[in-house]
Amino acid sequence: MRLDDVCSGANVAVPAAETQGDSLHASGGKVSIQMRNRPRVGAVVILVSFLLTSFGLAQGPAVTGAAQTTSASAASAPAPLNAAAQPTPAPAASPDPPPDPPPAALPTPSITGPLAGLPPAVFDAGPFGKIAVNGILDGLGMWTGNYVPGDNSTQAALSNGQVFIQKSDGWFQFYVQAGAYNIAALGTPFLATDKTMTELFGPVPVGFVKFQPGKHSVFKNTSLMIGALPTLVGAEYTFTFENMNINRGLLWNQENAVNRGIQVNQVMGKFTASLSWNDGFYSNRYSWLTGSLTYTKGPHSLAFVGGGNYGQTARQTYATPVQNNSSIYNVIYTYTKGPWILQPYFQYTNVPTNQNIGIVKGASTTGGAMLASYTFKHGFSLPVRWEYISSSGSVADQAVNLLYGPGSAATSITATPTFQRGGFFVRGDLGYVHASSITPGDAFSRNGTNQNQPRAMAEFGFMFGNNVVEQKR
Repeated sequence: MRLDDVCSGANVAVPAAETQGDSLHASGGKVSIQMRNRPRVGAVVILVSFLLTSFGLAQGPAVTGAAQTTSASAASAPAPLNAAAQPTPAPAASPDPPPDPPPAALPTPSITGPLAGLPPAVFDAGPFGKIAVNGILDGLGMWTGNYVPGDNSTQAALSNGQVFIQKSDGWFQFYVQAGAYNIAALGTPFLATDKTMTELFGPVPVGFVKFQPGKHSVFKNTSLMIGALPTLVGAEYTFTFENMNINRGLLWNQENAVNRGIQVNQVMGKFTASLSWNDGFYSNRYSWLTGSLTYTKGPHSLAFVGGGNYGQTARQTYATPVQNNSSIYNVIYTYTKGPWILQPYFQYTNVPTNQNIGIVKGASTTGGAMLASYTFKHGFSLPVRWEYISSSGSVADQAVNLLYGPGSAATSITATPTFQRGGFFVRGDLGYVHASSITPGDAFSRNGTNQNQPRAMAEFGFMFGNNVVEQKR
């Protein structure tokens, strides 16, 4: 997941937004986490209240009236007696003021496409400035073949019931994302929405304050963010609506999603850089450093991302798997022009040996992916994703399991036909995973020996913004 557009203008286009791997990635072996049966919550009701106070002086140029026009008097010869009276010229009409530009969607939360966010509903909060509000409400249903113990062949859930509240201007800004969410990923068991919120990032998964110096400041191209931030790592974001596909991919399963920490961003012409000190895989242990450097020219961008844990910890939870002790590197190219979005990327991760925290033998993963989307007429589009990832190690040397057993590999293919009109959208996800060199018990089906898993999913719902506010005529 990347934070491509959280830092617009003087902010940073960060390869991230919005995000991504967590303990969803471990399908079996030492790092797999079995789901426990818990009572389901029939409805999730989230009440968000966020109040931040900032005081500043707003300055602007005084508005001046139109300049008065004068004309010099000239002597004229006497007119003939029968000459008709000359009409007095009418004053020139003032030109109409240029129309206001159409409202645009804000860059946060980041959305890769082909889904498009709506312009926000904007409220004047008096001394607190203008507050922008967006939201999303959608559900999903899915079928999974060769499901593992603890999972089911069919599932239905609230996919997103979230509200996004932000102040995106001035030297003091903030962003709050709150509500219910579900994070489905290929090759992993499905987790109900209420359990996802409990086991991962809670009812406010993302929230931060941002300090952005004014345009006349020497630091006008620098910004500072503090809070629960989308990761800089990877090409896919955390939440379903942010991505081309509904399910996150195999490479995403090795990445972190939300970090708590501090991030500084710097714009240098066509280059954008970010550096973050954070808690990695939501570990509450602040021992991670991640950074990114992106070059953008026209429809092209090229991003280099790197990060890792300069300490080691034995702490493991659903949100904090063994990959919290890893280092990770990405090279991501993105082309966006007309109806096309093309995004190939490379990823390498490494979990080092550390017997003090139970890693008898370390292992690494190497992977690549190709994401593409083409938008047709009348709101239809077709995104596709192909991936390959392999891991090192073997059962004999007791290497840590990062996929479907030490030394295993996997390939996936996903197609997601999509339709959007205004705030309404509906899309389907057809995905297939093939695992190879598996360890029996760590792959698919009830006994963990099947190498293939198909999945079909549908998602539909509504995005909200200025479409819920009465438009001025």
